[in-house]
Amino acid sequence: MTKIPTLLIVWHSRTGAAKAMAQAAFEAAAGECTARMLAADDVQPEDMLWATGYLFVCPENLASMTGAMKEFFDRHYYPVLGRIEGRPYAAMVAAGSDGQGAVRQIERIATGWRLRRIADSLIVCTDAQTPEAIAAPKRLGATDLARCGELGAMLGAGVSMGIF
Repeated sequence: MTKIPTLLIVWHSRTGAAKAMAQAAFEAAAGECTARMLAADDVQPEDMLWATGYLFVCPENLASMTGAMKEFFDRHYYPVLGRIEGRPYAAMVAAGSDGQGAVRQIERIATGWRLRRIADSLIVCTDAQTPEAIAAPKRLGATDLARCGELGAMLGAGVSMGIF
């Protein structure tokens, strides 16, 4: 029996930006393949094993991925190690100004899992710089959401066609 091409979008969001990014990617990917969007806290090892590709989405917090996303990776690293090698992945990060710290962390973990990065990580900068702006709910513009959708569609299409 051949496995159905599937994309798992794992996300965490504090102020709504990363969730909106994941949702835009999910909507575009769902037109290309079977896709699921799960909050990082809800993902189980079986979900990781079920998928043939992954999109990891989170905000950057103090130059790192958020604690909930790190916890997702901590809970799943060993249960799926050696069982998902070679599968494609991409990452998206919502950041106030930089995003590179969270990207580096996700890419290092994915390298340990021996996943294949199929696109440069997408960083959406919100330009939030004050404590109030950082903590405030975020609304992303159409251009940023379109970029997230493009990555989701590309990843979904590639998973569906088996080209990754």
